Amino acid sequence: MDSDQRLRRIRLWLALFIVGLVLSGVTAFPLETETRWLSGWLHHLPGPAGLTAWVDRVHEGLKRTNAEYPFISYGTDWLAFGHLTIAVAFYGPWRDPVRNKWVIQFGMIACAGVVPLALVCGPIRGIPFWWSVIDMSFGVFGVVPLIPVWRHIKVLESGGPAHTPPGVPVPAAQPPLDGYPRTAI
Repeated sequence: MDSDQRLRRIRLWLALFIVGLVLSGVTAFPLETETRWLSGWLHHLPGPAGLTAWVDRVHEGLKRTNAEYPFISYGTDWLAFGHLTIAVAFYGPWRDPVRNKWVIQFGMIACAGVVPLALVCGPIRGIPFWWSVIDMSFGVFGVVPLIPVWRHIKVLESGGPAHTPPGVPVPAAQPPLDGYPRTAI
């Protein structure tokens, strides 16, 4: 596989990851509406009674909170903003995957962090364990597109500067500010 094919695959996987982040962000804004719709659907479809009861409870909590304390939803607005901002960060690896591989590492670490967060905070907040498993799946499924991206970057990286994407200038080697040579990491 040549470097152009690797770059196309990197961009395909990154597009999938970015779309997931954007959807996660955008859907964090209208939670009350979404839970109302989901509750309505669950009452008309055959499904686990526990799921329907949980969604009904979440919807009622959101409805009451938004009616009496609408400023609490400002927290989920920031959650949405965070997802959208993180999605923008992945434009760097889209342009130049090798130079911005640290963003991929960051994404993989963040995905791994979802699991302990759900395991620790879920029980503290009264979240049913089965729902925490759903939350953990976002970290597991989130890392899936990043693993092949990381592998393709490592191959491109071993090929040197000839694999810099078209239109991205290759930076000239710069001496360290203090004048002492450094070994490449």
